[in-house]
Amino acid sequence: MHMPLEDTLGLNLLAANQHQAEHNHEHFQAWNVLCLNLMSSPGAGKTALLERSLPALAADWGMAVLEGDMTTQLDAERLEAVGIPVVPITTGRACHLDAAMVSGGLQLLKQRLDPAQLDLLLVENVGNLVCPAEFEVGEHHKVALLSVTEGDDKPLKYPLMFRQADVVLITKVDLLPHLPVELATIRRNIHSINPNATVIEVSALSGEGLDAWHQWVRQALADRTAGASTANAPDQSPALATA
Repeated sequence: MHMPLEDTLGLNLLAANQHQAEHNHEHFQAWNVLCLNLMSSPGAGKTALLERSLPALAADWGMAVLEGDMTTQLDAERLEAVGIPVVPITTGRACHLDAAMVSGGLQLLKQRLDPAQLDLLLVENVGNLVCPAEFEVGEHHKVALLSVTEGDDKPLKYPLMFRQADVVLITKVDLLPHLPVELATIRRNIHSINPNATVIEVSALSGEGLDAWHQWVRQALADRTAGASTANAPDQSPALATA
């Protein structure tokens, strides 16, 4: 049985993307940089979250942002105003960032600084609940945002995004008093798709939950640093010690 041509092309594209993603990941490992891929539907609050989070985290960590958008650099300009290095990636008609685009963004970033000086690279993906989840970019963790204004059914309707997320941020919780939505239902639907996901409720407007989110990032950075130290430590096995 032959696969339809479009299915074959899709598999080839994903395979090529995975190859480039692994190459990107090797760079992140060599630089000892933690890479987070932020994904959500349009308007869920990725840029607003970064506007609040970057200043708080930059006090302790070196960081940069790869900012994906389809046609403008408006979000990149908002983040540049925070004082963090930002590389805009305009995708045109593409509804997601892929590994090759991120690789190109890294080349532009290297013209501005030495990536080995960074601790954290944040990739703000294009707003879309489908395609970004399909295309790895070499990240260590996926972060999904879900606004309470989107209702409680999105994890069930777009399961891949939430199944792959290491952490899900339920955003705009300051609007809950004005919406017929229950946090318990959103949480239950997320965990029905991904029982292991860390779920944090946040508001970039009020600041609610941001400390918990920042603590998650700090822990991920600490784990990354500890892992790198272990990997680089000399082998102290008895066989080598007595050789």
